[in-house]
Amino acid sequence: MKRKIINDPVFGFINIHNDFLYNLIQHPYLQRLNRIKQLGLAAFVYPGAQHTRFHHSIGAMFLMNEALKTLKEKGHEITPSELDGAMAAILMHDIGHGPFSHVLENTLVTNIYHEEISLLMMHQMNEEFDGALKIAIDIFTDNHPKKFLHQLVSSQLDVDRLDYLRRDSFFTGVVEGNIGSARIIKMLDVKDDKLVIESKGINSIENFLMSRRLMYWQVYLHKTAMAAEKMLVNTLRRAKELSNSGEKLFASPALSYFLNTDTTLEDFSNNGLAIQHFANLDDNDIWASLKVWASHEDTVLSVLSEGMVNRKLFKIEITDNRITEDKIEQILEKFTKEFDLNEKEALYFISSDVFTTDMYSEKDDSIDILYKNGSIKDISEASDMLNIELLSKKVIKHYFAYLRT
Repeated sequence: MKRKIINDPVFGFINIHNDFLYNLIQHPYLQRLNRIKQLGLAAFVYPGAQHTRFHHSIGAMFLMNEALKTLKEKGHEITPSELDGAMAAILMHDIGHGPFSHVLENTLVTNIYHEEISLLMMHQMNEEFDGALKIAIDIFTDNHPKKFLHQLVSSQLDVDRLDYLRRDSFFTGVVEGNIGSARIIKMLDVKDDKLVIESKGINSIENFLMSRRLMYWQVYLHKTAMAAEKMLVNTLRRAKELSNSGEKLFASPALSYFLNTDTTLEDFSNNGLAIQHFANLDDNDIWASLKVWASHEDTVLSVLSEGMVNRKLFKIEITDNRITEDKIEQILEKFTKEFDLNEKEALYFISSDVFTTDMYSEKDDSIDILYKNGSIKDISEASDMLNIELLSKKVIKHYFAYLRT
């Protein structure tokens, strides 16, 4: 094939090694990711966060190739078909994400998770590629004999995380997330079919875990981004309620399908109607509708949509304890009077939730440190700086968001 190169702002020039990977990248399911932002609504906080899930998938493919090169140099056998399979698996790992991802899972695409949709789309693509994606699917689902290949796709130290932390840090300008991905990859090894990190890479892993925690609170769970997400969730819920009651809302065919249909896994299976519409759904469908809904005669839908379009976002309070019922009632009463709504309608103007996060979960694959004598320790035992109490400590925050008036 003629040499294909992508100029990536984070990693520089990325080679596409063969026609198989190029044709995969060119598939509509992958190209759709060009129209879905990686960080959803975080651009309301960090205007530079305009990068897409496609950017991320290409970066993760690059890191996968770097990781496999490192492991091959250390004497581990990885066949050309396994190399292609692992790179294809990481390229496709996000194809089941919809616009604003978790917003959609809470509103329109219910009863099915994006991981399940990803796998269904992979099987559909595998038919189109005459079975050429079987190894990739086996790696993705952890059914391949070499288990460390799946760990590179999905684990506590996978190339997915190594890319998105570095990439999200770059585009948001939050420097705390700028992990040493190149050094971590150079420290990778395999022991007993499991990924390990050479002991001289401990400091890089400590930095990786701390960066991950900082990025969660500064970017992924930033209060303004969360306020925007809660506002969009309520907007789409109202749109779905109106659609279910017979209101004909402006929407693309793909969005209209999900506004009017309570989907199940069966609807997505066997290249069903749901997966066909899902493959046409991206950020543009949502934004185009919000712009039109901003002038809709329904007060709830128009106020929320106009707020999303013009960044009049929910006010949000973060507390250690759940908000009191008295305060909720006071706010709802204010909305019912100001907008002439009943209490059920006014509920769309508030949102409350609880969020937890930790750096490291013992339930997931451990991050194992390999010493020169061949012994292995979990990072929580190997690190002088991080103990398991600190690593696994859950931070719990209560969010209460409501319309600014």
